[in-house]
Amino acid sequence: MKTVFVTGIHTDAGKTIASAIVCHALGLDYWKPIQSGANTDSDTLTVKDLLGETSTVFHPEAYRLEAPLSPHAAAKIDDVEINLDKIKRPTSERLLIEGAGGLLVPLNAKNRVADLIEPKDKVILVSRHYLGSINHTLLSIAYLNQKGIVPGILFNGSENKDTEEAIANFGESQILGRIDEAKNVDSNFVFLQSQKLKTALEKWLMD
Repeated sequence: MKTVFVTGIHTDAGKTIASAIVCHALGLDYWKPIQSGANTDSDTLTVKDLLGETSTVFHPEAYRLEAPLSPHAAAKIDDVEINLDKIKRPTSERLLIEGAGGLLVPLNAKNRVADLIEPKDKVILVSRHYLGSINHTLLSIAYLNQKGIVPGILFNGSENKDTEEAIANFGESQILGRIDEAKNVDSNFVFLQSQKLKTALEKWLMD
């Protein structure tokens, strides 16, 4: 079973909602290695709430940082240094890892979020449409391609055919589908979206 790593083209692309949907669709355990803004937010608790009653195992974060900032900046405020050697993956045959921010967000003076990805991981890139999102998505895809990774693209929000066609045309990636726009995101929404995407996600995971 390959590990699924979920990242996004920017902080608010919808990684956490996507993570809950993918966990539900594929029956995966969940791990957020680094949580910033822990004094006001917890992506682990959010995914727990969105999944409701589930067999998913939730693993504790390696680092919980108080300030809602980039991990390197939040760690500095907390007077700690993020050390990749201390970030040990949980023992799980079916694991989803949610990154912090985008791929090139710094963790310390040497490492970035992308350094948490291992060569055999299956990577989902969450893309949300806004002016500039094509560039941000294609840059993220290009970076992953340089690392030998062909990501699965999961769009989040209202459809934009021109944008999605441009991304599919110029980026070496696989389009997995779209999470619908919703005013109320709850466990029922996650269930319905997971059922819609389940077949595509299962096929992609086995490729």
